[in-house]
Amino acid sequence: MNWELKDLLTVTFTLFAVIDIIGSIPLLISLKEKTGGIREVRATLISGGLMILFLFVGESFLNILGVDVKSFAVGGSIVIFILGLEMVLGIEFFKPDADPKSSTVVPIAFPLIAGSGTLTTIISLRANYSEIPVLIAILVNLVVVYIVLKLLNPLAKILGPAGLTAVRKFFGVILLAIAVKIFATNASGLIK
Repeated sequence: MNWELKDLLTVTFTLFAVIDIIGSIPLLISLKEKTGGIREVRATLISGGLMILFLFVGESFLNILGVDVKSFAVGGSIVIFILGLEMVLGIEFFKPDADPKSSTVVPIAFPLIAGSGTLTTIISLRANYSEIPVLIAILVNLVVVYIVLKLLNPLAKILGPAGLTAVRKFFGVILLAIAVKIFATNASGLIK
C-alpha cells in the first residue's frame, strides 16, 4: 500500500471543495422548485460514473490527445485556482449553460457535480496520488452528495444564507492552497 490516511483525507477534502455541494444548495433548491423535484439516486450514480470513468481512462484519453498528466495537472491547477477565486470573491468566471427545464440529471450530475472542475481535479490528483485513495474519495463524496440532495431543504434552513456563504468562502481558500501545491509539484518538471 503506497498511500496513507493523510493522502485519503487530502484527496477527499479536495474533491469535496471542488464539488462544493454545500455551496450549491441555493442553486439546487431553485432547480428543485423549477423542475418539480430532483432524482437523487440517478444524479448521484451518473455523476459518480463520470468521475470513476475519468479516473481510469482520463489518462489514456489525454495520451491520445498527446498531453501528459503533468501538463494536464498544471492546467487543472489553474482551473482549480480560478474555482477557488470564484468561491472566495463571489465572482462568476465559469457560467453554466444549465437549462432548468431539462432533466435535472443534466445540470446536476453534469456540470454541477461532475463538471470540468471536478474531472480536471481528479486527473490532477491522479498525477500526485495513487488510484485507490482517489477512488475512495470519489465514493465518500458521492455519499455526501446523495445525503445533501436528499436533505436539501433542512440543510438550507440549518446553515442559513450567512452559513452557506461562510462554507463556500472557507472551501475556496482551501482550493486556492491545493491549486498552488498541485502547480508547484508538477510545473518544475515541465520547464526545461
